Amino acid sequence: MQQKTTTHIPASAGGPCRDCGREHSLAAGAALSHGWELMQLLATEQRLDLLTAAAEADPRLSTASLFGPDRGKMFGVMPCRSRDGQERVLRAFSGQYNGLWEVAGWAPPIFNVPAFTTLYADLEPQIKQIGRQMQVTDPQSAPGRKLLQQRRQLSRQWMQEIHRLYMLSNFRGQQRLLSAVFAGNGGIPTGTGDCCAPKLFNQAAREQLIPLGLAEFYWGRENASQTRHHGRFYPCCAGKCAPILGFMLCGLDELLTHPDNTPWPPT
Repeated sequence: MQQKTTTHIPASAGGPCRDCGREHSLAAGAALSHGWELMQLLATEQRLDLLTAAAEADPRLSTASLFGPDRGKMFGVMPCRSRDGQERVLRAFSGQYNGLWEVAGWAPPIFNVPAFTTLYADLEPQIKQIGRQMQVTDPQSAPGRKLLQQRRQLSRQWMQEIHRLYMLSNFRGQQRLLSAVFAGNGGIPTGTGDCCAPKLFNQAAREQLIPLGLAEFYWGRENASQTRHHGRFYPCCAGKCAPILGFMLCGLDELLTHPDNTPWPPT
């Protein structure tokens, strides 16, 4: 059963930009009302394939799974203005949804899906095979330590190859690999670039739309650590989003200040 939603005002989305050395951010603004509208739509329709007739709905896109063992998910909305003054509202869900990366009417992932699928199909079975061998090998033995090292090396290779698939866009018409943009400390966390905010900013930049606000909320059963609760708005995450959103927002200030006179991309 879905719980009653409660209000929680989010902070701005943003972070530092390694290209220009400045902090860039965007407040929730007009996105909050659109967030409430999306909540109401999800509560009523109970599915994500909102562009499909109910009789043809894909059972994988039902919201029922969000209230079960799999728990909930973050959703985001971004009202935008096109260069000719038309308003559009973009929507996104974090990560993949029941194995699906692409759903009509929702922001696409930042990476190339066929390339990701091919990479996953190539490396994931190798890692699983090593894992099965480790289960029947003494971890303290020389073969056990060798298997552990092989799995670590293969996992690092896998993540490096995955990160090369992520090409981030900003509002200066620039594109950078995830590894060249990330401004955080340490390695790039798994799942960086898959949250709602990066998906939405990337879609807006590529389609030459001007974001007017951003709101993200959690929908479904609370997460295991109880840091996310149904129907509440939250700011972008500090570990995965903030280190890349500075670059992705670069150039937006000029578009918001002078929307009619600034060329695309801003110089």
